[in-house]
Amino acid sequence: MRPRLRGCLVGALIAAGLFVLGVVALWPDAPERERPKPSAPAVEERRLDERRMELAIRSEALGATTKVRLLLPRGWESRTDWPVLLLLHGGLDDHTSWTAKTDVEALTRDTGVLVVMPDGGRCGSYSDWWNGGEGGPPRWESYHLKELLPLLESRYRAGGRRAVAGYSMGGQGAMLYAAKGRFEAAASFSGAVHILAPGVPQAVMAGTTIGCFGTDWKRVWGDPEAQRDVWRAHNPYDQADRLEGVRLYVAAGEGDLVEDLANRAARAFIGRLKELNIPVRTHFYRGGHNHTYWQRELHRAYPMLMAAIGAR
Repeated sequence: MRPRLRGCLVGALIAAGLFVLGVVALWPDAPERERPKPSAPAVEERRLDERRMELAIRSEALGATTKVRLLLPRGWESRTDWPVLLLLHGGLDDHTSWTAKTDVEALTRDTGVLVVMPDGGRCGSYSDWWNGGEGGPPRWESYHLKELLPLLESRYRAGGRRAVAGYSMGGQGAMLYAAKGRFEAAASFSGAVHILAPGVPQAVMAGTTIGCFGTDWKRVWGDPEAQRDVWRAHNPYDQADRLEGVRLYVAAGEGDLVEDLANRAARAFIGRLKELNIPVRTHFYRGGHNHTYWQRELHRAYPMLMAAIGAR
């Protein structure tokens, strides 16, 4: 890619926040039994209306208090095993973005599913940051998978059948979390599903530094060459073999520089899945990197996601 074109691409990525990414596993390959188990987090809850509940959770993995928004199903108090839909936001959004910018509340109103929308941090990328090899906070993957999910089951009537979906940075998170074996289905909308594709590491570096208030991009996964194994551990393309048995949906548009990059990443990721004989539903379309299309793609993926977790 010519320097001028690459510069334009990186600039567009910063503006739209597509690959403002982050995180790396603190113990990437350690068995579960060797990892310290966090204590039950302290929680404050606030009921916003009949369906919306907001939690403030003191997370040991993050070393901070973070928030989660829930959409409760009708009759929520009548059972303790509700299927869960985890919705992940993009790099510059937060836990309110799905309800503020899409019609997810109306879409899920008549479905027996507990919708969970956690904060994923600005540039958090749904993993545990490398931090120069020292680990430590923020550990987004540990918080979501080892603190939040057990909390939902113990206090908020969640069952063990789960689907996950996300847009932009959240699309990467959806596929990474599904690769951990904790979800029946996963959907990526304009997701960062190949972070080592040409031009993307440069976008990560620039986007993290400029889009996230001067954050040192090497805190996230380290250097893409020196810490190549760390980047691969958080690249859905390189983790694709672990998605066997998960029902998958991948969508991306074409029409602006940011979405074009997401499109190329999605096509490479889908190609890898096909090499592995892993089925995937796909949708490619004309459209940009914004909530208009992510809402539409959630509608398209929704029947498959609900069928996978037995929600009606």
